[in-house]
Amino acid sequence: MRRSRGRGSTPAAPSTCPHLSAATFQPEPLTPGECQDCAELGEHTWAHLRMCMTCGHVGCCDSSPHQHAGEHFRRTGHPVMRSVEPGENWRWCYIDVRVG
Repeated sequence: MRRSRGRGSTPAAPSTCPHLSAATFQPEPLTPGECQDCAELGEHTWAHLRMCMTCGHVGCCDSSPHQHAGEHFRRTGHPVMRSVEPGENWRWCYIDVRVG
């Protein structure tokens, strides 16, 4: 039986996150090199960029002022994103709060 992912719960082990395992599609970034939502606002300042592994939406990370990557997950339910920073290839599951 899986435990809920509420505050204080233990994140799933990488091998038990079905979302990371299923995220094999590699979409092309919709807005390479920039946060799509920041660009639409006329802003170009963010900490790091993340890309949705479902649709290719590029958003700024949770360390950025607008946190558009997390907002994209909350709006769409697309669970996995990956870093699009040079030299990084990790992915993150918002549902299971797990890196893979």
